[in-house]
Amino acid sequence: MDGTVLVADDDRTIRTVLTQALTRAGCKVHATSSLMTLMRWVEEGKGDLVISDVIMPDGNGLEALPRISRIRPGLPVIVISAQNTIMTAIQAAEAEAFDYLPKPFDLPDLMKRSARALDSKRRAAAAVVNPPREPGDDLPLVGRTGAMQALYRLVAKVMNTDLPVLITGESGTGKSLIAKAIHDFSDRRSQPFVVAQAADLGGVDGIAQLVAKAKGGTLLIDEVADFDEDGQARLVRMLDVADDHAPRVLATSQADLAAKVEEGKLRKDLFYRLGGVSFNVPPLRERVEDIPLLTDHFLAKAERELGAVRRLTPEARAILRAFPWPGNVRQLENVLKRLLVTSSEPDISAAELEATLGGPQPTEPAKAGAVENEKLSQSVARHLKRYFDLHNGQLPPAGVYDRVLREIELPLIEIALDATAGNQAKCADLLGINRNTLRKKITDLDIRVTRRRKLM
Repeated sequence: MDGTVLVADDDRTIRTVLTQALTRAGCKVHATSSLMTLMRWVEEGKGDLVISDVIMPDGNGLEALPRISRIRPGLPVIVISAQNTIMTAIQAAEAEAFDYLPKPFDLPDLMKRSARALDSKRRAAAAVVNPPREPGDDLPLVGRTGAMQALYRLVAKVMNTDLPVLITGESGTGKSLIAKAIHDFSDRRSQPFVVAQAADLGGVDGIAQLVAKAKGGTLLIDEVADFDEDGQARLVRMLDVADDHAPRVLATSQADLAAKVEEGKLRKDLFYRLGGVSFNVPPLRERVEDIPLLTDHFLAKAERELGAVRRLTPEARAILRAFPWPGNVRQLENVLKRLLVTSSEPDISAAELEATLGGPQPTEPAKAGAVENEKLSQSVARHLKRYFDLHNGQLPPAGVYDRVLREIELPLIEIALDATAGNQAKCADLLGINRNTLRKKITDLDIRVTRRRKLM
């Protein structure tokens, strides 16, 4: 690589790592923890690439993108952020960032993207950033896993196109929410969003009424595999005669549509017309790292709406992570809602959670038939075997090593923090790690720290 890179991040460790890696790759690097300093360098004409965090002590990196584009058209900006939500990816795309990466990022991946950015000659027009949603929005589309981040980036890329989008995934994964997000952040957001199910196509004018209702907005064909032969034929005709004023068509399905085509239960021409862009929403059991994020989202939502302040004990959180969640995100939300209503204590215990889930869960060795005084390695081996067995003979998604280490690391730090009453200095000493290392892990793992007086 060749060029000058401007790095802006309030985390000294990240600045150091990026400076060393980019310098070794042949780049000159200017690093700062200040957005104001970054903007001064941009105004002075320095830099061939900007790598910027979103939340800075003196401003927001996303909000600075339009100004950077006005001052230096074509200067690529890579956004990195610990705010691992679909909103961050969408806002980065709307602000015409060259690329977006969630924290913690993969350094080799960031280096490859930086090389592409330095090689590019793209000159972006001044970006128009839509007002961000308020923190209280209802989209539980949060996640730091690679699969979810890839999905966010794809949503950001297709939202302002006219291509039909097919969204597949198990029940409860949030397919309709993603469709609504594509509409809400697109150029069609001021137009209607209409959901069509098989029963809505009844009658001669069923399709015409739906199209008229949707106007130039978005028409979502919900669970397209449920439509009968006549309904499928009507959908094909609707798609074939669509003009410039027709609504954009999105579709969802929890069935394997390719298999339905092979079985003769789905028209091949309908399958091809709907699949302009296709992506699959992963089940919750394949993105276990996102369960704490979703849990905190639902707890915070309940606190806003119901005034109910509830926390989960570390043992309860461990059960949430180990549960297979056949109903996915929707089931997790419903379980937490039930607990918020039925629990009388501020701390939701493992016993309460187990009762809501229908009995003891195989998270605690004594309750899973484990041998008394079982070694930690034996317990871990049992749970890993169960995790692999959940995939019905198929291999789990790539990245098992990091996921397993994270699953062990998170409860270890949570329990150690609880034991030291939230005192990070004592916790770091207890764990035998540097205090700065502990702080970084608390941030990376989204651990909520509460200081209190410990009664001994």
